[in-house]
Amino acid sequence: MDLVFSTDNYEPAKRYAAWRDAICDVYVHVDVKAADPERYRGFIREAKFGGVVLTDILLSEQNIRRNRQHISRLDKECYYLQLLHKGSISVVQGGEVHKSNAARGAIFCATEQYELHGHGEVRSFYLEIPRDEFALRFPRERIPVSAALNTTQGLGRIATEFCATLATEGSRLEDGVRAGLGSQLMDLLAFSLMTSEGDMPAAEGAVQKARLRSVQQWIETHIAEPDLSLERVATANGMSLRYLHLLFRNCDMSASEWIWNRRLQLAYDRISRGDGVSITAIAYDHGFNSSSHFSTMFRRKYGLSPRDIARSRQ
Repeated sequence: MDLVFSTDNYEPAKRYAAWRDAICDVYVHVDVKAADPERYRGFIREAKFGGVVLTDILLSEQNIRRNRQHISRLDKECYYLQLLHKGSISVVQGGEVHKSNAARGAIFCATEQYELHGHGEVRSFYLEIPRDEFALRFPRERIPVSAALNTTQGLGRIATEFCATLATEGSRLEDGVRAGLGSQLMDLLAFSLMTSEGDMPAAEGAVQKARLRSVQQWIETHIAEPDLSLERVATANGMSLRYLHLLFRNCDMSASEWIWNRRLQLAYDRISRGDGVSITAIAYDHGFNSSSHFSTMFRRKYGLSPRDIARSRQ
């Protein structure tokens, strides 16, 4: 993980001021009050997994407050999830209090006011999770503001161990793989928060469906690329080719069939709009490298040629 800041580089008397200058006014806008400023120490290391930022943090005992003035600067459109190894923190947000320690994580929203009350020196993983992207993983009525997470068993424990593995192994991975793992971690965390202990068997299938949706969204982003192989899809989304094939059993077609089917659907929609773009250009825009191949597959799916569709819209 990359070092963001450490008080070890400063004389003891200057460490607390240096921390506030570097972290509280630059890294994230908050007010901080240390229990013992004269003996303050701390560091932040971070690694990025697509839109997810994983940080390894040491904090001396302190209270942290984020108010409306801080939020108005819009520096962090994210959720925070803290997974503590040492010490404890009480998270106060939206009228609720969630106590976080080595057995219990807590998630809270950076775009809402919050207070963090530390008890003793704290060592923890912090996750910055993109707010809008994470919210898509929840039913509208269940999008969290703040919540607790049991990290001793079930999905909560798996998510915590996953974070520990990412912290130690992430720097060796390529950017595309890291982004895929970040998306996978968000899926896992979402279902950890939505699932009670009694719901574990159902949650396993739900996680697979969420992963499938995430992979399909990634494919849509890259649908125009003719070299979009299944191996590339699997690697970019942090999974094996075997697991990719397993996921697509949930939509009754293979991964390859789904890609070609989706390309044809998008091309049909584009032709139907009649915006003056040639059929050949549309074919290439949707990942086909041969107009004849495109026409053959199009007729096989729709029973009409692309030109038949274009003429019907004139």
